[in-house]
Amino acid sequence: MDCILLIDKPSGMSSAKVVALVKRKTGSKVGHTGTLDPLATGLLILLTGKRTKQASQFLHMDKTYAVRARFGVTTTTYDVAGDVVKTCDRVVTREEVEAALQDFLGEILQTPPAYSAKKLGGKKAYELARKGLDVEIPAATVKVYSLRLSSFAYPAFSLECDVSSGFYVRSLVHDLGEKLGVGATVEEVRRLRIGAFSLERAIPLDAFLGATDVPSVEGPKPGLQG
Repeated sequence: MDCILLIDKPSGMSSAKVVALVKRKTGSKVGHTGTLDPLATGLLILLTGKRTKQASQFLHMDKTYAVRARFGVTTTTYDVAGDVVKTCDRVVTREEVEAALQDFLGEILQTPPAYSAKKLGGKKAYELARKGLDVEIPAATVKVYSLRLSSFAYPAFSLECDVSSGFYVRSLVHDLGEKLGVGATVEEVRRLRIGAFSLERAIPLDAFLGATDVPSVEGPKPGLQG
């Protein structure tokens, strides 16, 4: 079995666990083309059999995310799975948020969260952070092509963004909260697109695991990303 699988990952499961379940279902070699946090849901591209050799062709594709977050709370992981570091009761307006978002458009420097799969000295950053060690990850250049405040009812807000590979939505929300001086943390993240591959074409993991036939995608080809 050599194919591209578009899976809608559920929340609360690691990308590695999804790979293991799909491998058990298909009986084939399976690999992913970029992880999603356990909290996150949405599009996960898996490759099976000989297709796994093409994984590098998917790594630098642009992506689209939808995120729901909350102002007034800062956590260790930049999402609700972490411990609360500080809170703030000051209210910010929609106009303040819209203005602050303008500074995150285009090419920016972004520091990944300490609790991330970023490698440091051969170790994943979150492995070091969980041991209580200081984690200093160098900032990297990423691109934000579009950034829209899709809903706002303080302290809750939602964003949709088109970004380059290597972008961390949790860092965006954290940095926005710091810029406004009130803190912010992620409640939900959903990946809607990877290159030319859309979540609309994906199958929920539970449905895939229960299917008699294995649905796959033969196109568009990785090199024809959108």
